[in-house]
Amino acid sequence: MHVDDSTTLLAALESVGARIVLVSTGGGSLAIPTLLTAPGASAIVVEALVPYAREAVDRLLGGPQEAYCSSRTCRRLAMAAWQRACDLGVAPDRATGLAVTAALRSRAAKRGDHRVIVALQTLAATTCVDVTLAKGERSRLEEEELAAALALDALAAEYGAPDGRAGRLLRADESPRRRRTDAAPEWRELFSGTRRAVPGSAACGTEPKAGALVFPGSFDPLHAGHRLMARIAEEVAERRVEWELSVTNVDKPALDFIEIGGRAAQFTADASLEDPQPLWLTRAPTFLEKLAVFPAATFVMGADTYVRLADPRYYGGSTAAAAAAVDTIAREARGLIVFGRVRDGEFQDAARLDVPQPLRDVTYFVSQREFRLDISSTELRREAATKTVD
Repeated sequence: MHVDDSTTLLAALESVGARIVLVSTGGGSLAIPTLLTAPGASAIVVEALVPYAREAVDRLLGGPQEAYCSSRTCRRLAMAAWQRACDLGVAPDRATGLAVTAALRSRAAKRGDHRVIVALQTLAATTCVDVTLAKGERSRLEEEELAAALALDALAAEYGAPDGRAGRLLRADESPRRRRTDAAPEWRELFSGTRRAVPGSAACGTEPKAGALVFPGSFDPLHAGHRLMARIAEEVAERRVEWELSVTNVDKPALDFIEIGGRAAQFTADASLEDPQPLWLTRAPTFLEKLAVFPAATFVMGADTYVRLADPRYYGGSTAAAAAAVDTIAREARGLIVFGRVRDGEFQDAARLDVPQPLRDVTYFVSQREFRLDISSTELRREAATKTVD
């Protein structure tokens, strides 16, 4: 890589006002000095992070990852970088999150593939480039140089300054796999903060209405348990469920556009559901925020979520804040429909949970006789991971 190459790239980035936060873990950190040693870098690069140990990655992403060299983890890192740029004062439409995660040559021979994944996050799109390297054909330094080149090429391609530096280092049998999801105009409004909720399916109106029956969740994945809960809730409340997916989280990066597209598609691709399902995308990770988006709503939830409504750990450790939140939810929600679930091998009856009386007063507890389906989203993701390459 040459400084002249980076100077051309930085000039292209500066011309559109792009500001970058770069995150590298496992490889690709050579992209940092390549950028920073070129004139004009200070106008473009906001910050560079190298969370190399797993503990550092976990801290950045809000918890352990199911796989560290994976498309999903790399995209989360890119989103964390994009959000970091915004937090540091960069306008959302100028912020760029660039992330690299890699499994490269080390002292002990790796059992798995040598792999480089690059993700790029902007307000306009999520892009991911994934390449499996020929094993044993390069030194560690050569693999590092290729990882950095792939990252800089992805950045250059996004801003119309392709230079093909990675192409000069790739072998003929190494073919990068590229995925990209462009943000719908409504998604851009959501991520730029101009709207709190946008329709995620054609069955929604332009804005949520008061008094809805709302089923919030991450739906990772949407499964038979969710569908059965929705049917029972509709019978109880005598109106149709409107699903809600918050793209933001209290202590984790926001969902990227590839992730949002995949999760939203479940509500139209599932033949067992009425087509299309009303789905809202929101920036409302807490129930107090959900109430602001869905006034006087009846909320559908499992026992684990129900307990968290009154847990001080979710209010900065403050018992007073937890009590105030409980009072607000009990006063402003039309009602709560709560389902039990299996935990540690035993069915957790929601009606027997220790929760404040104001919550109990507005809750309909679905009995074990009415609902019991032992399904875990985590286990379903693990099963899927054994069948596919992320």
